[in-house]
Amino acid sequence: MLNFLPDLHEGHAPITLQQAFGDALEAFDAWEDERAEPMVIYDDKIVPIGIVFERMRDCTDLLPRTMADLVADALARNPAAAAAQIATFGDAARLATALVEQRRLYGETAIATFLDHHRVDKRRPA
Repeated sequence: MLNFLPDLHEGHAPITLQQAFGDALEAFDAWEDERAEPMVIYDDKIVPIGIVFERMRDCTDLLPRTMADLVADALARNPAAAAAQIATFGDAARLATALVEQRRLYGETAIATFLDHHRVDKRRPA
């Protein structure tokens, strides 16, 4: 898979991975519902934001205030996550991973519904 992202070292992420996480948060914030999952660039490679979030799930580094504000904005738009406590990159990554999965599901469902509705031969199942 996309194993070129660096591993955490005893719960700590390299600064380059923390920066990619910040880029992924910004891309998530700008993500429009109908579009495909945004990508970020890490070490000259294109990476889906969900992969960056997944890699940071166990990070124990404290989340900088600027990133915490982006996460708080995402929470404000999602009432199901409003009670979440976000202090570390890992906290934010677990929440962001869930939100990305939710968006992916919404997008896949919308595409399937559209294709089903616009089938040329309605007698054949999708």
